[in-house]
Amino acid sequence: MGRSCLASFLLLFAGAVMVGVAYGEGKQHDYGDALAKSILFFEGQRSGQLPSTQRMKWRKNSALQDGSDKRVNLVGGYYDAGDNVKYNFPMAFSTTMLAWSVVEFGEFMGVELEHAKEAVRWGTDYLLKSTDTPGIVFVQVGDPYADHNCWERPEDMDTPRTVYAVTPKLPGSEVAAETAAALASSSIVFRSSDPSYSQKLLRRAMEVFDFADKYRGSYSTSLGRWVCPFYCDWSGYEDELLWGAAWLYKASSNKKYWNYLVDNISIMGSKHRKSTNNQIKMKGPTSGEFGWDNKDAGINILIANSSPLDNGDSLVKATNLNADQFICGVLPESPTRTVTYSKGGLLFKPGGCNLQHTTAISFLLLAYATQLKRTNDVVKCGNNIIANSERLITLAKTQVDYMLGNNPMKMSYMVGYGKKFPLKIHHRGSALPSMDQHPGHIACKDGTPYFVSKKSNPNLLIGAVIGGPYPNDTYPDSRFLPAQSEPTTYVNAPLVGVLAFFKAHT
Repeated sequence: MGRSCLASFLLLFAGAVMVGVAYGEGKQHDYGDALAKSILFFEGQRSGQLPSTQRMKWRKNSALQDGSDKRVNLVGGYYDAGDNVKYNFPMAFSTTMLAWSVVEFGEFMGVELEHAKEAVRWGTDYLLKSTDTPGIVFVQVGDPYADHNCWERPEDMDTPRTVYAVTPKLPGSEVAAETAAALASSSIVFRSSDPSYSQKLLRRAMEVFDFADKYRGSYSTSLGRWVCPFYCDWSGYEDELLWGAAWLYKASSNKKYWNYLVDNISIMGSKHRKSTNNQIKMKGPTSGEFGWDNKDAGINILIANSSPLDNGDSLVKATNLNADQFICGVLPESPTRTVTYSKGGLLFKPGGCNLQHTTAISFLLLAYATQLKRTNDVVKCGNNIIANSERLITLAKTQVDYMLGNNPMKMSYMVGYGKKFPLKIHHRGSALPSMDQHPGHIACKDGTPYFVSKKSNPNLLIGAVIGGPYPNDTYPDSRFLPAQSEPTTYVNAPLVGVLAFFKAHT
């Protein structure tokens, strides 16, 4: 989410109309093709020395000196969106969601499984570098103000590649704990195929989580204007600590992390409720949010229906209840619905870059549907609304189909998929001529004519899913509107798992 896109996250959404069915229902899509392209997108976001297996050929090596000002190697990782800064907070979340996609739905990916694992590893290799110095977690590379002042290819960058870090004196629990979640979840991905790498990821995840928990504080305070408003942590760091502990338990089965959840979930940024006998019971994270900033809904879905240990019954009950409440907040027919739907059927939440919400919530719908089917359970919303696993799957499918073309614009919001898709996305590498086309240096302001041009981008960022249409289902296709036209890693990452599911279930 670039600067303008992220700034629009703060604007309140209004005016959407509720509907319960998707536009163009019945048109089938090639989910396998969309899956392949959604993973390929991550190659277009790579920073560093590109491998010989690189398939997005118009991208070249970039940012090969990252970390040099601190005498560390921070080459690699992903650019978050259409700019050239490496923000570890959203990068770690994107890596976690790529890993969760593989863990939850990897069996359905077929030949794309290896590409998905490569995408995960490109993130974890960098996160290992970012956490290689004891007592320090490097959390950002690049001066965001200088970067956003230029329209420049990553291969040409001449803006400061300033390195920012959190330490015991300048804590950043949310970014450190999200990094721990990324490493822990990814350790599951490589458990069979590369056991030694898997163990390295898990050991580092434990170390980084301990750092995040011991030195509590927000990086939004410690690093201030260098991370805000770009990826400021609006929801507090407590949710990331719970999220990290949940993934560490899932990856290690270590009772220590389950006990951490039991001990902390009721007091970390959540409210209590009293039962009829006036006993305090855990309620846990209750918001319906899920994304790079707020992990509440994801925590509940991840923990729900886990096998309780000797003191875990209350935790499982609380998270199952909260997961049900989240689902009831999403279902169009629910009396407690908290989201809105456009006339064309697209889910909307307040803020810009709306498809980040759509893909993340669709993932959670499918993950919970899998659990409901396994336990033969249902979700009850109000007195009469009952939803089984198939209802959740159907809702997720309407969202995916909308994104792929079943919408009033009759266009795909994934670049390169279908006959009609966005051609003027807000993305520097895509909008500027490639090094093959223009090998000479394009300086900071020399790229401006390409930004203001009415021509289509010369390079297709295949698989990129953009911010999406307006609440009235229209899309202007303009680089000037990053909330609509900018792609991000955290829009695509949950979609990888969603597409894998529908590839195997349609």
